[in-house]
Amino acid sequence: MGQNIGTCVTAMISSVGANKNAKRAAMVHLSFNVIGTAVWLTFFCLVKAIWSPALLNEGASLFGIAVAHSVFNVLCTILMLPLSGFLERLVNRLVPDAKQPEIQSELDERLLATPPIALERCHEVAADMAQTAVSALKISVSCLQGDVPELAVSVREKEEKTDYYEDILGTYLVKLSEKQISASDSAEAAKLLKIIGDFERISDHAVNLLESAEEMREKGLEFTEAAASELNVITSAVKEILDLSLAAFLSDDLEAASMVEPLEQVIDQLKEQMRTRHILRMQQGACSIEAGFIWSDLLTSLERTSDHCSNIAGCVIDMAHHSMNLHESLRSVRNDSEDFQRNFRTYAEKYHFGA
Repeated sequence: MGQNIGTCVTAMISSVGANKNAKRAAMVHLSFNVIGTAVWLTFFCLVKAIWSPALLNEGASLFGIAVAHSVFNVLCTILMLPLSGFLERLVNRLVPDAKQPEIQSELDERLLATPPIALERCHEVAADMAQTAVSALKISVSCLQGDVPELAVSVREKEEKTDYYEDILGTYLVKLSEKQISASDSAEAAKLLKIIGDFERISDHAVNLLESAEEMREKGLEFTEAAASELNVITSAVKEILDLSLAAFLSDDLEAASMVEPLEQVIDQLKEQMRTRHILRMQQGACSIEAGFIWSDLLTSLERTSDHCSNIAGCVIDMAHHSMNLHESLRSVRNDSEDFQRNFRTYAEKYHFGA
């Protein structure tokens, strides 16, 4: 009986630093053997007190130990099978759900012993983080067009999840950088640290957009038809730049990365034109000053989102050219006059305001 409990030590040690489900599996193993031992040891002592057969006074043989071990486990299985629900509730209480959202590709501290594998796992988690942040921003844009209460919960949950991603990834990457890793892996880890910061800020801007939409709803404010039309144009451009930067990061797509900077410049121009147009509307009395403050906040969040997309694309270009000079990479994209200007004109024609 003691040997059965002792076999749980290996599982318990292996679960240290593992995810929640691994810890629960080890706890099921331990609970099964401890409960089984307690029940059958009590039964054994009672039987021995009432009737003590000569067999119990004989020395243990190898065959006898094997038989006793097998019989014990069969009896434990028969005992615990009807109590599987109780065992599940017990383990869930002993290993409760974490306060933070469960992450499928949880980072495992033991992988730090093999840096290339640990870095690959970081990529998987960062990819999930990127998709979550982009999704949050797109949902918040939908909030500007209505359905605020229905979508607000989703945006905030995704922002909290993205914050958690940045926290565990940042900590893990710092630990990884302290290991003996190659120069290329070190540069890749540095790139990831930069990029996860940008994706986290994108999710923050998603909440900022949501709060602006909520403020509009609470105060009963509405933009003019012209302002709403302009907002649709710039939000469409922001959605596209999000898709481009996400594709560039997930697939190391240099073509997508090179398209980000021209579109970011177009978004900057759209923002300035929208500020000017809105000032004219306020001067004409078509829009209130209070709505003007919210308008300014919206434009700032959208423009800064495009800036973070530009940073992400710049990091992808950096790594392709084995450089870590982000500003130099962005400058080289702009200075590539033929491609840049052609892409800039394409986006300027695609995203513009009517007369």
